[in-house]
Amino acid sequence: MAAGDIETFQRNGIWFNRIEGEAHTLGSSFNTREEAARVGRGAAVARQVEHSVRTEEGPSADDVNERHPRDIIG
Repeated sequence: MAAGDIETFQRNGIWFNRIEGEAHTLGSSFNTREEAARVGRGAAVARQVEHSVRTEEGPSADDVNERHPRDIIG
């Protein structure tokens, strides 16, 4: 995922959306995957970025505080 992309994920049975590269979640929590994914897709379309849904528990393996390599100016 690149910085700015939207990820839908589950933690402790509750669904969330987050923006890649930011530590906090986007909006509120959701009880169902379908509801969270619908909101996540809408946010991604509005921002013109990618959207992904994780099937495993928790956010992606990338640390939320790490930046994507293409975002680092060398």
